[in-house]
Amino acid sequence: MERGAGAISRNKHGWLGNEPLLVLGLVLLTLYFARDLFIPLAMALTLNFLLAPAVILLERLRLRRLPAVILVVLLASAFIGVVGWVVVRQLLDVASDLPSYRQNIDEKLSSIHAPTAGPVGSAIYGIKLLNQDLFGAKLSQPLPAPESDKTRNTRRTRAAVPTSTAPTQVVVVQPPTSDRAYAQQLLKPIIKPLGMLGMVVIFTIYMLIKREDLRNRLLLLAGMSRLNVMTQALNDAARRISSYLLMNVLVNASYGLVFGIGLFLLHVPNATLWGVLLGILRMVPYAGMIIGGGLPICFAFAVFPGWWTPLFVLLLFIVLEITVSNFIEPWLYGSHTGISALALVTTAMVWTLLWGLPGLILSTPLTVCLIVMGRYVPQMSFLHILLGDEAELAPEAHFYERLLAMDQTEAHHIADKFLDGHRLVDLYDGVVLPALSLAEQDRHKGFLDDTRSTFLFQSATELIAELTDYRSPLPDPYAETEDQTYRGCPVVCIPANDQADEIAGVMLAQLLEQRGHKTMLLPASALTLEIVDRLKEEPGTMICISALPPFAFVHARNLCQRVRDYLPDNRILIGLWGATGDSDILRERFGSGRPDAVATTLAQASLFGRPCEHPFTSVSPALTEAASGRG
Repeated sequence: MERGAGAISRNKHGWLGNEPLLVLGLVLLTLYFARDLFIPLAMALTLNFLLAPAVILLERLRLRRLPAVILVVLLASAFIGVVGWVVVRQLLDVASDLPSYRQNIDEKLSSIHAPTAGPVGSAIYGIKLLNQDLFGAKLSQPLPAPESDKTRNTRRTRAAVPTSTAPTQVVVVQPPTSDRAYAQQLLKPIIKPLGMLGMVVIFTIYMLIKREDLRNRLLLLAGMSRLNVMTQALNDAARRISSYLLMNVLVNASYGLVFGIGLFLLHVPNATLWGVLLGILRMVPYAGMIIGGGLPICFAFAVFPGWWTPLFVLLLFIVLEITVSNFIEPWLYGSHTGISALALVTTAMVWTLLWGLPGLILSTPLTVCLIVMGRYVPQMSFLHILLGDEAELAPEAHFYERLLAMDQTEAHHIADKFLDGHRLVDLYDGVVLPALSLAEQDRHKGFLDDTRSTFLFQSATELIAELTDYRSPLPDPYAETEDQTYRGCPVVCIPANDQADEIAGVMLAQLLEQRGHKTMLLPASALTLEIVDRLKEEPGTMICISALPPFAFVHARNLCQRVRDYLPDNRILIGLWGATGDSDILRERFGSGRPDAVATTLAQASLFGRPCEHPFTSVSPALTEAASGRG
């Protein structure tokens, strides 16, 4: 029974895991049809992230939780009430003054139309006549000739004089409305927003008071096995959202202040109103910026008789918006939200379609929550990849991808950029060797054709050759500091099988040369009896076998057995580059012909060439001559 229940549970989990689109559809339907509950809950959660730091600060000042929450909520409500009262009061003043600007508005609108007088009007009249002559179009009415300013003003005066033949205006009288019906019509549009506002206040106060209780419930829901991950996720989400909201409020408040001061210097009436309104509306992504900037521009268009003041207001808005949007906000928000620009636009559209204007307002905090879930929950890692701003490939993957694209210049640029903060051995171990290992895997699977394989190995070889004389400015933690008369042992590097093993051997030889060792690179086929006899005469020479997994172990073991049989007195080091596991355990896998040491990184291998008791400081000329002759 237990086995059957476990199988059913796994099948259910697998069914959900194998149908991500179905799960996504169910989540979207739930968010849409239950929006009346989720919208106030999300707003309360956002306000909790904004107000919680103030409550925590008051608690550190020895104020108890309940009084601290009440004080913070009252102060926030008072601030919102004062700002709302100022905005509403000045909006009413603007609305009452608008009729006095009607004549100025009419003149501006009439001047926008195509002119019929002056040189511009004559040019338009000539173009219309030319068009009629070219295409032979006969108009039902002749084209009017350009009229002078005097004629145009006379026509306006005559049009403004009422005639006695004007039709009689008909007035439709509505039946009287009862007081109850009138009250229902008046309160119906505001009942739902007031109810939602009340739910937001209640949820916010409860979350501020019961912070630990809600956190513990979420931790219990996640389970003890995921306690560490869930704690990190909650702390990360709280930090990101709180920082974003605080920065957003400060940036928009400063934006509105600067804009209001600019309007005041331009003598725009109600400058305080437009500055406050723009600062508030900019908290609504995209649409708020357009509305908040368009209102004062239209107001200046209506108030001032000329065009210069509206143009200056427009210029002020454009300069501020470009500066804040392209320099200040990316610098401040980038490290706090972790959302890419494209994801921010896309999620804003999605949340707006689901929840309307509240979804647009809450889009950024909600998206931050999704990114945090994608970062800490493996099943949702795609959210962090799609929405996060960390879209760069690892250096080794980027290096390999550029070589696959046969872009040698960019691949070498990646290596040069990596060397800015790393040593040469770090480049080889962290970038070049992993790229070669990926190439070996793709080549053995048949995914890498001969053309790209040849180009990749040739480019890697050229890069290593260019770095022959490179000396890193960073200190070497493994450098010899005690014995300045250090003399290294001679080393012979032998690839286990193919070209990738040989390239890794070249990198090892280059690093050993920089540490003072005399090195030689021999192909495996060069281990003839003549070479072996020369090496027997030099037991101080260390043999390094270079093998790049995943398919080089067998070749390395066979070659090691041959070398051990012929050269029992020489030290043997095998480099299984990038292999996982303990070096001693890997050494035991070689059996009776095991090497003296196994290294998994070039940095580790370069430490085995320590000074030895044999007085050899270089590879013997006889061995060099024999090897070159065989080559």
